[in-house]
Order: sequence, then structure tokens, then C-alpha cells
Amino acid sequence: MYVRFFGLNEKPFAITPDPRYLYLSERHAEALAHLLYGVNESGGFIQLTGEVGTGKTTVVRTLLSRVPHHADVAVILNPRVTPVEFLLTICEELGLGIAAADRDSVKQMVDALNRRLLSAHADGRRIIVIVDEAQNLSTEVLEQVRLLTNLETPTQKLLQIILIGQPELRELLDRTELRQLAQRITGRYHLEPLSREETRGYVRHRLRVAGAAEEIFTPSALAEVHRLASGIPRAINVTCDRALLGAYTQERRKVTAALVRLAAGEVYGRRFVPSWLGWLAGVLGLLSIAAAAFVGWQLWPRQIFSLHASGDKPTYSTARPASTAAVAIPVVVKPPAPAPAPVSINALLAANSANTSDAAAFRRLLSLWGTAMANDQDPCGQAAKAGLSCLEQRGSWAQVRALNRPAILTLTDDHAQRHRVVLSALDDQFATLNLGEHNERVPLDEVSRDWFGEFTVVWKPKTARARLLSLGMKGDEVRWLRRSLNALQGAASDPEHGDVYDEELAIAVQNFQREHRLNVDGIAGVQTQVVLDTALAEPGSPLLLPNAPRGS
Repeated sequence: MYVRFFGLNEKPFAITPDPRYLYLSERHAEALAHLLYGVNESGGFIQLTGEVGTGKTTVVRTLLSRVPHHADVAVILNPRVTPVEFLLTICEELGLGIAAADRDSVKQMVDALNRRLLSAHADGRRIIVIVDEAQNLSTEVLEQVRLLTNLETPTQKLLQIILIGQPELRELLDRTELRQLAQRITGRYHLEPLSREETRGYVRHRLRVAGAAEEIFTPSALAEVHRLASGIPRAINVTCDRALLGAYTQERRKVTAALVRLAAGEVYGRRFVPSWLGWLAGVLGLLSIAAAAFVGWQLWPRQIFSLHASGDKPTYSTARPASTAAVAIPVVVKPPAPAPAPVSINALLAANSANTSDAAAFRRLLSLWGTAMANDQDPCGQAAKAGLSCLEQRGSWAQVRALNRPAILTLTDDHAQRHRVVLSALDDQFATLNLGEHNERVPLDEVSRDWFGEFTVVWKPKTARARLLSLGMKGDEVRWLRRSLNALQGAASDPEHGDVYDEELAIAVQNFQREHRLNVDGIAGVQTQVVLDTALAEPGSPLLLPNAPRGS
């Protein structure tokens, strides 16, 4: 609902684990390192615990995406099973065919599993069993798990088991009857909630992955998110998702602390007040006590003994401080300078409606490439004759920045009229729009009001045709791809395999995609090719913002 409003590609705070959104805080990085060590080096047990919602399952999903090619993994998500069901699940996960008559026999399944482990060991492979929600394992199943680690050679354990669970797992393994299992745990790690700084980084990271091109949460809002969610990633996700929805319904481009408190109230079913109210209440209490003491002191007269000249009886007189005359000092207050009137994108579109047709926009865009249109028909066809190619996209400001070429934006005004305008420059806060005879520098927030992600860029392919390139393909396009990636790294191309899309080239493409926040799939689609061409932009070719110097 709010995705387009904020210029995002997808919802950034879904609670389903997604390795793309993994924010490697110091804690999560250490947890992942412990698991990877267990997968690659050790045997026996690795234990990972953490409170509900701290990101354990997401770390496991990331681990699965990084499992080495020589490892086979069995994942058990429902540990509320009997020992027989537990063994059967492992066998099924590893693809072992268990005859119907043997499915109730622990011995038959252990024997089949042992044969598989020995075969994998002979082939240089590792077998890993990951048990999620392990705090729900019964004592009987845990004892069966321990027995599985007895499957070994004279020099090495054959089975690696990773137990993932809530803090209750630690209490479970501390039981006396499970001490033999606890002694076989070679690595333990407990995930703590995120710190305030990590919460800020976590929220910004997820927004960037979802395509956010600017800050959406104010600093005070991020501080409230940490306070109200206690640094628990799942609680952060739910609170931030509801806060974005609240900002969308109020048509506000920034999420404030007040919106976060309102969102948290809807999530948790109770009212939250600013943290400073408690502090203020304490200060006001102290001030009231001080004020009461001061008033009492003022009302208590200062008693000065004086003796009458006619007798020795003391009398009391009240001494009051002499009043001082107030001197009026004239103060000249300089009126504040009037704030500049904000740029209205709708007013600009209305004033330049004659220049916002599709043909007019293409004429201006192609002129930036030094190409003139002969007529208003088929602009992309005319661009192709000049060696240029059109790329129609729907995305976010982040994608526009990644492509880094002037673009035609499709804007829809308050009267539902479509306008095509040329984006000729872009920075963190402003977009420069080419409206015919002049350029207008407009705040991004203002442009985002009328832009729903549709844009067109023009680029110049370096080969006869631009097509999707993938593993196993050959030709001039592949040679250009390899040469361009090598040029970015300052390396020379391999002439023998230059036109073959092999595994090495696929890895280089993935690294490039990851660096430029593209979809990391090792396939050089047109978008990847455009970003690569832009990174090696020819002198004089139009860019939205200057390329960073190579090697920086």
C-alpha cells in the first residue's frame, strides 16, 4: 500500500526471514561466523540461542545460502517429534529411501544414515543437520541426537549438528541427565538485542535494500523505534511497518517519533508517551519542592530584635527588602526573513504542460546524447538508428541512481494528467528537471508526490545487439562484458576464453551486481549492462551525477 508512496520496490519490514535483508551487526556477524566455523571445521554440536525475534532464523537462512558446495544439509523445522520421527525426517531430508517396513526401526534408520555418512566422508563431503526451535526437543530426542554423534571415523566426527533455539535451550542442556550431550557442544553463541546504533543501522539497511533513496525515519523516530522495540529485530520490523503505513495514511513523507509511538501503540495495544515525559515529571517535582521551600522562606518574616528607648521589652519588626526601580531597556527585534516559497511540482507541470508530452520529452532526452529527432513518431526507433537503445523501467530513486543516465520520468498530477519530464541531474535532495527552455531544481520529496516509479533511460550498447547474457553463451557481447569488467578492475582480458560466459565471468558479474546493489544472480541482463556501461562512461556522455574515479 505504501510502497510506491515512499519510492520503494517492496515492503522493507516483512517479518519472514530473507537473507537479502540480513543486517550483519557485530552480534549477527559473530553468530554467522560461529556457524560457518562449525560447518567447515568442527564436528559434534554448535549451539545458537537468542530471544524471540532476535534474528536466529534469518542467520540460519543466510548460513544455508553460504553452505560450501561439499556439504549436504538436513533442516528440521518442527522438533516436536518422537525419536523415530526425528530420525526419519533426517533420512528424508538427505534423500535416503527407507522401506516402509523399516520406518519404525531406529536401528535400520541409524544403519542407513551411517552408510550415507561413510559414503559422504569417502567422497570428501560433510553432512550437517540444523534443528530450529531446538528448545522444544524432548529429552528422549536429545539423547538420540547425542547418539548420532557417535557415528565417526577414528579421526573425525561424521555428523555436524547445529541447534538453534530460545534461551530455554541453554536451561534444557544444563540438566544433569543431558550433561553428556552438553559436553560435546564445541561452540556456543547467544544473540543479544541490537544496540541503539545498531537499530538505526538496521532500519536504514532494510530501507536501502527495498530501494529507498533517502532517509524516511527521522533521527528521533529511530531512537523511539529502539526504545519501544527494545532492540528486537522482529519487533522493530512490526513497529516500522505500521509506522510507514501511518505516515502513508497521513500523506507524510517522513516518519516522526510521534508516528512511531502511535504505531507501537497499535501493535502492542497500549499507549506510549515520549521518554522525556518521565524525566520532565521528575524535574517538575523537584522544582515544585524548591518553589514551596522558597515561598515558605519568603513568608516567614525576618525577625529583628529592637529595644524601645523607654523600656527593656523586646519588640519584633519585619524587615522587607527595599524595592528597586525597574529600568526599561528597549529591544529591537528584527523580523525573520521570509522563507522561500516551496516549489510546487503541480504548478510547474501546469505551467509547462505544452512541453511534457512523450515526443517533447524524448526530443530533449536524445538531444543530451547529441541526437535530433526527425519527427514525433517512434522515438525509440529513431534512437536505435543513432546507435542508442531505450530501456523502460519501473523502480525507485535508488535504481535511477544506479543507472546514472538522464531519464524520462512519468509524473501524474493532482488532476490525474500524465506528464513526461526529463531528469537531467540528481543529488541527495534535489532533482533537476528539463522542462524545455529551462531547468528547474525541485526537491525530491516534491517530485515523489507525483512519481510512481515509471521511467525510461537511453543508453549506447557497445555491440550490435543488447540481450540477456548468461552461463554458457558465446559471442561479441560476452567478450565486451568480460573486457568491461576487467577494465573496471584494471586487469587484462583472457583472449582464449574471452567470448565464453564461464563460471569465472559469472562470479565477476555477481560481484559487480552486489557492489552496485543490483539483483545478484550472475546473469548480465540489460539493466546490469547499462550500469556497467555507465561505470565506464565515455567522455562527454550524459550522466545524472559524476562517476567516482576508478579505484576509489
